[in-house]
Amino acid sequence: MSTPFLSSEEYDERAHSLYNEGQYEDALEVLREGLGLYPESVELHVGVGYARLAREEYAWARQSFELGLVLDGNHEDALAGLGETLLKLGQREAALERFRRILELGYEDDLDLVLQVGRALFRDEMMDEAREFFETAVRESPELAEAQACLGYALHRLGEDEAAITHLERALDLDDEHSEARIYLANVLYDRGEYERALRHLERTSPEDHWDALGIWRYIDLMKKLKHASDADPEFVDWRTREGELVGETDPIDEMLAEIEARAAEEAESKDRAQLELFSTLLADLAERRRGEEGEPREHSVLTHDGIEFHGTWERIVRDMKEANAMMSGRSLQEFMATEARKGYSLTGVKIPTHDAESFLRGSADAGLLRIVL
Repeated sequence: MSTPFLSSEEYDERAHSLYNEGQYEDALEVLREGLGLYPESVELHVGVGYARLAREEYAWARQSFELGLVLDGNHEDALAGLGETLLKLGQREAALERFRRILELGYEDDLDLVLQVGRALFRDEMMDEAREFFETAVRESPELAEAQACLGYALHRLGEDEAAITHLERALDLDDEHSEARIYLANVLYDRGEYERALRHLERTSPEDHWDALGIWRYIDLMKKLKHASDADPEFVDWRTREGELVGETDPIDEMLAEIEARAAEEAESKDRAQLELFSTLLADLAERRRGEEGEPREHSVLTHDGIEFHGTWERIVRDMKEANAMMSGRSLQEFMATEARKGYSLTGVKIPTHDAESFLRGSADAGLLRIVL
C-alpha cells in the first residue's frame, strides 16, 4: 500500500526538528518536498528562509521570506526572518521597519518572537533598539526571567550598570538556576571592583555552567584573594579540568607565545616591552607562514559590525582587535578571547572556542558577530 502524503504542517514539523538539530540541508530537502505539494504554504516558505539564513545564504533567504509575505503580508515569523536577513545585508532601517511592524500588528505578547528580534538587534550592536524589544518583553511578562536577563545584558552594553544589575538580580529572583544571568552578573560586578559580591555569585555556579574560561579564572582568583585558598586546594580540581576543556591544548608555538606574553607583562615598566610585543607578533606571523607552507591561507581579513576591517594572520587580527578595545588594555590575548566569547554566548547562545585565534574568529563568525571577508 502506498504511503499517504504528509500534510504541510507535518512537513513543517519534520523540517523544524531537523533545523533544531543543525541539519539544515536535510531540513531544506524536506521543505522542498513539501513545497512541491503545497506551493502556497507560508510556513514552508518561511522555513526555507530560516534554513537559508542559518546557512548564510542571505539572498536566497530574503527571497523565501518575501515569497511568504506575498502570500501573507502580515505573517509575523516572515517579518522577523526578513528583518534578520536585512540586518545581515546591512539594511538596518529596512530591518527595523519589519521588526516594528510586528509590534504594530499586536504581537507584543509573543515573547519568543519579541526576544528573537531583540537578540538579532543586540547581535548587530543596535543596543537602543534591542532595549526597546527587551523592555516590551519585560512589560508583557515581568515574571519571565529570560526577558529580565536580556534587558540586563542590553543595559550593561549601554553603560547603565546599575539598572543592568537590578534586572539581572531580578532574573535570578525569578529563576535561581539561570546560570547564564548569574555568571554575567558576576562578571559585571568583578569589572566594577565589587569582588565579594562577584564571588558570592560565582560560588553558586558549577564548572559545567561555564562556557568560557574567564569566569573560571576569576572564581579561582577571587577564592585565593578573598578566602586565602591555595593553588593546591582540591576544590579547584574540577574547575581547572573544566578550564582545560574550554581552553584546549596548545601547540609548542602557542606555548612560546604565552611565555613571551607573560615575560612582557612582568617587564611592563621596562623600555623593552614594545619590542617584546612586536617579537610576539612576528612569531605569530612565522607560525602562520609555516602553516601557509602546509597549504593554509596566510593572510585574512575580518569585518566587524562597526565596519572596522582587520587584516593579517589570525593571531595578528585578534591582537589588533584587542588593542582596539580600550577596556582590554593590559590583558592577555587569552583573556580577551575569553571575555569576547562570554559576551558572544550571552548574545547568541553560541559557544565560541578560545583555544586558538583561528577557532575564535571562525566561531565568532558562525555566531554572526563578525564576518570573515578573506
